[in-house]
Amino acid sequence: MKLALLGYGRMGKAIEEIALERGHQIVCKLDKEESEGSLEEADTAINFSVPDAAVENINKALNLSIPVVCGTTGWLDAYDEVTQTARKNNTAFLYASNFSVGVNLFFKLNKILAKMMGPHKDYKVSIQETHHIHKLDAPSGTAITLAEGIIDHSDLTQWKMAEEGPETVFIESFREGEVPGTHSIKYQSNIDEINIEHKAHNRKGFALGAVIAAEWIANKKGIFKMEDVLNL
Repeated sequence: MKLALLGYGRMGKAIEEIALERGHQIVCKLDKEESEGSLEEADTAINFSVPDAAVENINKALNLSIPVVCGTTGWLDAYDEVTQTARKNNTAFLYASNFSVGVNLFFKLNKILAKMMGPHKDYKVSIQETHHIHKLDAPSGTAITLAEGIIDHSDLTQWKMAEEGPETVFIESFREGEVPGTHSIKYQSNIDEINIEHKAHNRKGFALGAVIAAEWIANKKGIFKMEDVLNL
């Protein structure tokens, strides 16, 4: 498969390594520092550009009817615009806040636990996420996805970073060193607490998941999630 990399930073380079190992060809690299190859040649594009460039890069590919897999977070106010562009050009778009297979299993576990904890009002839920100091957005897209999963399966109505409340999922964000990504969910009462956690050891899981998604979406049409790729 011929791939375009929209964004050639740390994740773009990790994706390139995995893609080449799996026999794919990189025909285009677009980044603020460089532009190489031809986007028109690509079968699928993978976007991990910075948030400010994400929408422009995604639309470039979609307007060429090239399916796009996107892992950039921090741009979702334009999500409806992007999906409309995909439909208009009869192609496919897949966004995931995290492509790691383990994280997507964690998303599923989070929803199951939220549903189980729903009747037990003595427990207050909170999320902590820690990433490397280079990450531009907070909270992480993964933390937001986890919070939304809890809200969809409980009586809670919103997530917030600044304050805790009776109907709120409280998210704390930390930026430390070169941490690839750690997310934990805690249910705490006066008696005890329950914790589940996902800890990434490196970026390889994110990169592999993005390439698997790009392989899956090739020649498809529509709007998809990583749940569709993994049949969760």
